[in-house]
Amino acid sequence: MDERIDILDEHGKPTGKSCLKSEAHQKGLLHPTVHVWLYTIDGRILIQQRGKNKATHPLLWDVSVAGHVSAGENVVAAAIREVREEIGLTINETDLKSLGTFKAVHKISEDFIDAELHHIYLCQLKSPLDQLVKQKNEVENLALTPLFKFAEETWGLASVGKYVPHGPTYYKTIVQEIKKRV
Repeated sequence: MDERIDILDEHGKPTGKSCLKSEAHQKGLLHPTVHVWLYTIDGRILIQQRGKNKATHPLLWDVSVAGHVSAGENVVAAAIREVREEIGLTINETDLKSLGTFKAVHKISEDFIDAELHHIYLCQLKSPLDQLVKQKNEVENLALTPLFKFAEETWGLASVGKYVPHGPTYYKTIVQEIKKRV
């Protein structure tokens, strides 16, 4: 879906401008996204396999829920909306614990530069995996994996080609913050 998104300056501040997502990607314009990492109290993390028709990183495993913030939309509202859309789970603002932001720029091709400022949240998953409803075309599969295994696979990038390449620093932050909560 080619939605309108707000454009940010190099410091992550709103410019007051918006455009279609496709234009932002074509021009490499920085824009806000949300990443919501869901974890269980017994130390497992929900990972999502991206849909096979996704423009970026199809079929790779990734953050539990992620998406673009629509133009004019509040970041927290976007996180709540994306969780509901992608996995059918209803959460509220108090369920989300902010970890701040992480800037990522991926050059997919000459005319596709994905420049995103991820607003990262943690959220405890209290529902069983089999009660989650995957969004067709967006989500291929969902899995709960032990935090230790996830850390092993992402920190050393031992499973290059399995996960979206957010980089070890990003993944270490996620694992360390979840470890504090389980």
